[in-house]
Amino acid sequence: MTIGIFATITPQPQHRAAVEQALRLMVQHSRAEAGNLRYDLFLRDDGQAFDLFELYVDQAAVDAHRQSAHYQHYRAATADWLSAPTQVRVVHALDLAPFSQSGEKRS
Repeated sequence: MTIGIFATITPQPQHRAAVEQALRLMVQHSRAEAGNLRYDLFLRDDGQAFDLFELYVDQAAVDAHRQSAHYQHYRAATADWLSAPTQVRVVHALDLAPFSQSGEKRS
């Protein structure tokens, strides 16, 4: 079953740029994971927080992501840079737009 994750990351103001850089690197690596379907980064209107939208083929892919070196590195690097714990919501897909016929992710 396809699993989605919505995560909100709120950095301390003085660490906003460093957190963004760390998130962009994690996005790059996470999109290359075998079970990842989407990994999109957003900046909130107020410029104070980031949102991630993640989509995985199944729970095993989520677990592999959380155990990956790049995820573990991100968590360690940013632990003291956040003003609040990361808010995470896990959801199960009911109706997703189809992917292209070739099986590739849509941009």
